[in-house]
Amino acid sequence: MSLVMTKRSLEVFAKKPSSGELTAKIFFIIFALFLYRLGTYIPLPGVNTLAVSQIASRQSGGILGMFNMFTGGALGRMSIFALNIMPYITASIIMQLMAVISGDISALKKDGEAGRKKINQYTKYLTVVLALSQGYGIAVGIESMNSATLEVVLNPGLNFRIIASLSLLGGTMFVVWLGDQITSRNLGNGSSLIIFTGIVAGLPSALASLFEMGRTGAISTFFILAVIVMASGLIFGIIFIERAQRKITVQYPKRQVGNKVYAGDSTHLPLKLNTSGVIPPIFASSILLFPMTIVNFMSTSEPGAWKQFIAMNLAHGKPLYIVLYVVMIFFFGFFYTSVVFNPDETAENLCKNGAIVLGRRPGKHTAEYLDYVLTRLTVIGGIYLSIVCIIPEILMTSYAVPFYLGGTSLLIVVNVVMDLFTRIQTYFLTSQYHYLLKKNKIGIH
Repeated sequence: MSLVMTKRSLEVFAKKPSSGELTAKIFFIIFALFLYRLGTYIPLPGVNTLAVSQIASRQSGGILGMFNMFTGGALGRMSIFALNIMPYITASIIMQLMAVISGDISALKKDGEAGRKKINQYTKYLTVVLALSQGYGIAVGIESMNSATLEVVLNPGLNFRIIASLSLLGGTMFVVWLGDQITSRNLGNGSSLIIFTGIVAGLPSALASLFEMGRTGAISTFFILAVIVMASGLIFGIIFIERAQRKITVQYPKRQVGNKVYAGDSTHLPLKLNTSGVIPPIFASSILLFPMTIVNFMSTSEPGAWKQFIAMNLAHGKPLYIVLYVVMIFFFGFFYTSVVFNPDETAENLCKNGAIVLGRRPGKHTAEYLDYVLTRLTVIGGIYLSIVCIIPEILMTSYAVPFYLGGTSLLIVVNVVMDLFTRIQTYFLTSQYHYLLKKNKIGIH
């Protein structure tokens, strides 16, 4: 009996779908990310990359340092991928905001797959406009860095600006195309994986810098171990919070089909604890680091009390910087949550489907309850984001911990890895489901 069962088990296992398709997808994604990393080393025509890298090293603590981290060093090397996928992300956020403001965009959003494709097309058009304008701004900006002692642009002028703008536009659109190809494999969001790759590419040098500081005695071995333990704790905390959900019970009424009456179904509406994701800390840090970046670009010989005030209060880890950082995280958390989740629309959809939230009347009362729950979840999410982002800020200021080990980078890396593993797990479950249906000769429609 056992031999027969073993033989049948082996036959079933042999007929199961192989992981060849998954392997092909993974290798394609690795190849696409390799192409992206290769492009970050192709310099912009007519630019002195050595001079640019010197300027980038001086600006490592400002907004340029943050964007250089997201681009995997492409901005610091002034490569054709210097803008990376940022114009596309900005365009996507603008389109999300337009869906709230504009009735036409909102109607497209509700139009299913056709509407989604149309919005994606508009997003690409807006990306072209943003990439061209930002590329031209970068060209003008690096031209202004030319001085008697530093030659950043070899042949400044209109010709250089046009070539630089088109090169940066081409680099951005190629990265966007790579992201679309990765997304189409259904193993992760292409834009997120590209940013993830840029951050991870800088982690080895950041860790090497940290260990070198320990070797030279700048920081103690105990402190290095404490940083590793703290980073591990933050990672576990991020995983726990990002998976946390508030499940609101939704009840569907009884249905009559012919002469049969079917009992009502009960399900739940999941609300994430951190609905806004990594958007609040990225926006908050971008705005706060902008004044410091302007000060760093200006000549140190120029007097000004406001410059001294900014340098003393809006640098990394300063008390005013931390307070404003927390306030902006909460502001953008509430703002972005209101964009991505509309309680009135959700309550209306539930009402159309005949569903009710237990203990709440359909319509306005359900919307008020969802808004009540979401507000409290956003407060908890804001506290969580503040803790994750402020602790590394203090370490960067007090102990010169590399910028790559900041809270925002940890949030992005952990979220992308979690999403990747979830999608791979879903792929295996779906393959197993299709195999069982085929094995039992159940038609798939």
